[in-house]
Amino acid sequence: MRLIFMGSPDFSVPVLDALVAANHDIAAVYCQPPRPAGRGKKERLTAVHTRALEFGLEVRHPASLKTEEAQKNFASLAPEVAVVVAYGLILPQAVLDTPTYGCLNIHASLLPRWRGAAPIHRAIMAGDAETGVCIIQMEAGLDTGPVLLRESTPIGAEETTLQLHNRLSSLGAKAIVKALETLPGLTPSLQTDEGVTYAEKIRKDEARIDWTQPAEVIDRQIRGLSPFPGAWCELEGARLKILASRLAAGSGNAGEIINTPAYVACGSGAIELLRLQKAGSQAQDISEFIRGTPLPLGTRLT
Repeated sequence: MRLIFMGSPDFSVPVLDALVAANHDIAAVYCQPPRPAGRGKKERLTAVHTRALEFGLEVRHPASLKTEEAQKNFASLAPEVAVVVAYGLILPQAVLDTPTYGCLNIHASLLPRWRGAAPIHRAIMAGDAETGVCIIQMEAGLDTGPVLLRESTPIGAEETTLQLHNRLSSLGAKAIVKALETLPGLTPSLQTDEGVTYAEKIRKDEARIDWTQPAEVIDRQIRGLSPFPGAWCELEGARLKILASRLAAGSGNAGEIINTPAYVACGSGAIELLRLQKAGSQAQDISEFIRGTPLPLGTRLT
């Protein structure tokens, strides 16, 4: 099919790869504009922009699609369909109506659960047993469109947001290729109002660990916020990010190291710390971390 691809971050790249591999006619790639980054504030291309250039595809990065000129430029490509995944701009109705088969979005949840900005983080933090991807026909509402295809997958007991992000990106790539193969014959399934939840953006105040919480809650917080922004606590007054953990047996004073190498008591139960990062340092697995920063029994994390 002749299509326009619209995406920006790493999550979108496997989808672009899959569309190219399936020999679709990609008229253009839309992504977020380059932005200053790093110490030198040099302009950095999005991950999708970089990959599109490697494929020799035309790249467009308008600051907005609300202008008449931007909409005319979009329509001039005469797309049969637009594939949208983590693009980063709102699509006006004029853009949604342009492709013959509309705009299809790959959303990383089992809608109507976790509409919104952070569905992967929220699914892990809520303790969901499974998640997945939905191919939806986009409309003006936030992730409210009819579902054309859905694929589910269990969430691993020790899985972090980064690990689940990578799996869902691959799953979404396979799902959109499958959907495009049979697009005219797919039957849209309207979303119901039952079971709707919203995956709000992660707030900074959600990252501080409260060791008086149950172990299950803290473990989900750590895994759901890894690698960014990273759940954190303090060790001897210095910030310490915890990037991986798992549930463990044990009890004691909340925040206290109760067993080696790094088992921490919570309000109820305990967790084992698996990967840590001190401020200004690289992330380290626990075996490497304790060689430089021992965590003897009785050490308190606050």
